[in-house]
Amino acid sequence: MTEQTTTPTTRTPNRRARLRAQTSDEIKEIALRLMAEGGPDAISLRAIAREMGMTAGAIYSYFRTRDDLVTTLIGDVYTALVEAASAARDAVPESDPGGRIMAWAQAMREWAIAEPAGFRLIYGDPVPGYQEPVDGPGQAAELRACTALTDLVAAAWPTAAPLQQDGRSYSWDDFDPGLVAHVREDFPDLPPEAIALTLRVWGRMHGLVALEIYGHLRPLIHDPATVHRDEMRALVASLGLTA
Repeated sequence: MTEQTTTPTTRTPNRRARLRAQTSDEIKEIALRLMAEGGPDAISLRAIAREMGMTAGAIYSYFRTRDDLVTTLIGDVYTALVEAASAARDAVPESDPGGRIMAWAQAMREWAIAEPAGFRLIYGDPVPGYQEPVDGPGQAAELRACTALTDLVAAAWPTAAPLQQDGRSYSWDDFDPGLVAHVREDFPDLPPEAIALTLRVWGRMHGLVALEIYGHLRPLIHDPATVHRDEMRALVASLGLTA
């Protein structure tokens, strides 16, 4: 009796699915470019359809409303940022929490410089009239980013905690209940002061990047990367770590 073997087959998208995916990607690329050129008001399905030579009805088969398009964009952009920063962080050993913080921060800046319209979409200019749906992809990606930053602080907390003793005392009531529930589930040993520190770390990572993206730093210094790097080294040192 011979043993029969089966060879698994790999399904590839058919031509129609591939074309649809390519068109969807082109719509999103044009939307981000329109936003970069004309601000958040410039995101319009009709304007995108005209540029692509499509009818309004055709583009609505991809995104029913402008808000559907914006929701997808936010999810894609946030996910790309988190993946880039996570990859850089994971290239540094867990035994080097200061180095992992530096890697995340530098990767975040490099991504933002390469994708300024995406940075503005998720951290800067609100799209007028846009209401993000509950549990939308942007919220999931933002929570993933918050969890990753909390994880960085959790790794640094044994060293950083004594340096925070002169600061304000926090309680769980100071924070959003959804955030508290998530943090206490994933990091049961962290006190509320560590969450406040996470927000401060986030602010220091993003502050100089936002100034650079919005054109405030380059007129003042030839290489803004040096200032950001020095600030991140100071941040790491303030946690009692080395980079």
